[in-house]
Amino acid sequence: MIKFNLQCDNDHEFEGWFFSSTDFDAQIERGLVECPSCGSHVIGKALMTPSVSVSREQDKRPLAMAPEKQEMLRKLREMVKAVRDNSEDVGDRFPDEARKIHHGETEARGIIGKASQEDARALVEEGIGIAPLPDLPEDLS
Repeated sequence: MIKFNLQCDNDHEFEGWFFSSTDFDAQIERGLVECPSCGSHVIGKALMTPSVSVSREQDKRPLAMAPEKQEMLRKLREMVKAVRDNSEDVGDRFPDEARKIHHGETEARGIIGKASQEDARALVEEGIGIAPLPDLPEDLS
């Protein structure tokens, strides 16, 4: 797939995704591309910034972060650590354990674990309070 920045004859700019440049040309010729703002079918490619690929090694380097974002990330990391340190990791049993705690079938305690989106949605719909823990980058640089 290729993304083109497009512009209609009324100077509205928008993006379009196509299988190839030839596919774009064919769709334009058949009148299948339409401006989402005004409905015009007079569409052309707008100027695009080039996409520059970098080496994989370079991609692994951490990006510089503003000091206030570093502080926010530090505090978030502390909060996640505190939750983990004060909770029992029940792994894939999380949905069942959360229900047992909610219904008083087992001791009330902090738990963490894994749940599918469907299981998490069902827990919320049942009135069981849950919240995801974020996966945080290891490096603060």
